[in-house]
Amino acid sequence: MTSSQKIIGQSAAIEELRTLIEMVGPSESTVLILGDSGTGKELVARALHECSSRASGPFIPVNCGAIPRDLLESELFGHRKGSFTGAISDRKGRFELANKGTLFLDEIGDMPIDLQVKLLRVLQERQVDSVGSLLSTPIDVRVLAATHKDISGLIEKSLFREDLYYRLNVLPIEIKALRERTDDVPVLFEYFAQQHAVDGKDPITLHPTSMQLFLDYGWPGNVRELANLVDRYSSLYPGQVVDLHKVIPSMVPAGIRALEGWAKGSGERQVVASLSPFSGLTAKGFSVEPNSSDILSAISDVSEAESLAFIHDEQLNHEVEQTILLAQGGGVFPEEGLQLKQHLLDIERNLIRHALSNASGNVSKTARMLNLQRTTLIEKINKHGLADNA
Repeated sequence: MTSSQKIIGQSAAIEELRTLIEMVGPSESTVLILGDSGTGKELVARALHECSSRASGPFIPVNCGAIPRDLLESELFGHRKGSFTGAISDRKGRFELANKGTLFLDEIGDMPIDLQVKLLRVLQERQVDSVGSLLSTPIDVRVLAATHKDISGLIEKSLFREDLYYRLNVLPIEIKALRERTDDVPVLFEYFAQQHAVDGKDPITLHPTSMQLFLDYGWPGNVRELANLVDRYSSLYPGQVVDLHKVIPSMVPAGIRALEGWAKGSGERQVVASLSPFSGLTAKGFSVEPNSSDILSAISDVSEAESLAFIHDEQLNHEVEQTILLAQGGGVFPEEGLQLKQHLLDIERNLIRHALSNASGNVSKTARMLNLQRTTLIEKINKHGLADNA
């Protein structure tokens, strides 16, 4: 399989992308890869590297949005011992590590404006100045950059240098969002199903009505979201035909549940859908609490293990909702009291879990949604056992 053939799909857009990779790959020119989050920009960058004469050299990726601003300069250009607090030894930057190979600057739109000036100089002069060094180091590196942001809009807001944009945008490659190439959905599903097959079982398949839901869905998380869903269902239903109408609703993206095809096929599953987290919360309090017979009836067509997990999850969410209501001055305080610390932890865990779901597992996006540092969020994800959601 050639490097371009690793780009999975059968749509005209993907065929065109593969052709473009084979044309652009052998060039030494800088490439700017544009596309929404989750479309596979790093995969395209690796394919370009493998198509080039530098394929035997290193491929060094850097996510400019994931590295703290005060560390990014050192990460890119290196530093000398004693140049700042904590610099206990010399360290090569990513540019030097990528010498004779390819450096991939992912999320270039998140790079601080002051570092853009230094990056422009490196691209022009082909040498780097390490932090704390008086000497420049020559480099032989091909630079590939990528972003999901509107660079033109950033330039208008003076958040991105126009001269750097033209330096990077020598050979532009745009990856279409998955919603614009739904022909690729069945092929990608089959590919990921084979990747995530569990314990020697056959890969999962999708019921025809469910495949139609996949085709109608907008895929805001693009290919990454599809891959995560296939991973999820491969773990829950190994070797089976997956019918989304028989899947616990919390395991189905809200956008799919909102489709007309889902509503028509849900039937008795509508009761379960109404029990999704926080759905009972209103301005004056909670709607009628679901009783155990409603829950058991609603989940009678799933396995015992799934039923128990679902009941536990709904009970936990109800406790969290009651805590929120009490904090708002409503509800009745339980006579037996409550475990404040544990309830606050449960609220935090639920909020992080739902934010991760809305962000399709993207940790950086989730951190922005919750106004947390990325490193802090990762610590909380590990503390709450939510690593599989990221």
